[in-house]
Amino acid sequence: MTLRELYAQHALPVFQNRMYDSAAEARDCPKGDMRLVEDMETGLVYNAAFQPELLDYDANYQNEQGLSPAFRAHLDGAADLVEAHMGREALVEVGCGKGTFLDLLLARGVDVTGFDPTYEGNSPRVRKVYFNEDLGISGNGLILRHVLEHIPDPVGFLHRLAAANGHKGLIYIEVPCFDWICRNRAWFDIFYEHVNYFRLGDFARMFGRTLHLARSFGGQYLSVVADLSTLCVPRRDPDDAADLPADFIDRFRAETSGAQGGNVVWGGASKGVIYALMRERAGNPVARVIDINPAKQGRFLAATGLQVLSPEAGLAELPDNSVITVMNPNYLDEVRAMAGPRFICKGMSDD
Repeated sequence: MTLRELYAQHALPVFQNRMYDSAAEARDCPKGDMRLVEDMETGLVYNAAFQPELLDYDANYQNEQGLSPAFRAHLDGAADLVEAHMGREALVEVGCGKGTFLDLLLARGVDVTGFDPTYEGNSPRVRKVYFNEDLGISGNGLILRHVLEHIPDPVGFLHRLAAANGHKGLIYIEVPCFDWICRNRAWFDIFYEHVNYFRLGDFARMFGRTLHLARSFGGQYLSVVADLSTLCVPRRDPDDAADLPADFIDRFRAETSGAQGGNVVWGGASKGVIYALMRERAGNPVARVIDINPAKQGRFLAATGLQVLSPEAGLAELPDNSVITVMNPNYLDEVRAMAGPRFICKGMSDD
């Protein structure tokens, strides 16, 4: 196997969305290295230094995005896509997490069953196990939202899902978009927990038949509907090589060590965790972090130990014209509305 290195970082928190009860515990969180490579045979991009045994998901993992109107609109669009291609009968969501998307489908009258051993609710439509062929359950369509980026050997995993579903039916896959990361020089969107980084062309090479292949959520995600029976091993296309932009590292250095962006961050999730960590390492630390998720407020971010504040607490006593860095540009308008006219809200990399 021949690998081409694209990017490297050391000692990243293995979980960006795990919250901690003290700053000391947060700073002492488990860490792992990043060695992002392109496989010269398959063309797939992944972290060659990934150690899955470092990850242990528990109730302290908080990645709920449904509190944002912009994200709820995205979920509605994803549900429309699932219904249009897969119908409303006998669907299976693999890795349903806390059940947000599954509950949305159920509210629409869709017949869907979820599988996730970390599910914390009490819905009878969720089984707290991994979906596998021993269960004897199959669906007209499988739903795989933000799971595949976490799985070593993603093609092998998809083959196991196909076998569990009798090598038939459709699958809806949603993952972060590596093309968006590259185009936007979004160095803060590369983190340990995601072992895989997919491009649109990867899925065109992974399936012989795709019904839908597009970017979504402002280009940050890929949305794919494919025929499970046509799954194959992808082959690298030299004309579609995975390359970081020439100024990727320059942008990283400028945004961590310079004055751009101010010292207040809105967004205590993955992007904010990596941004704050790299700012700290550059000797230019973030002063405060704001997030609308009550499950994060009052608790502490991995690696830096910064405490997450509510909008009310985070904006209190800030001088007029303070610059607030909004980590996800998709939320910029709603953050401006919440913060009010006294402050300057800027998306990452805004000029």
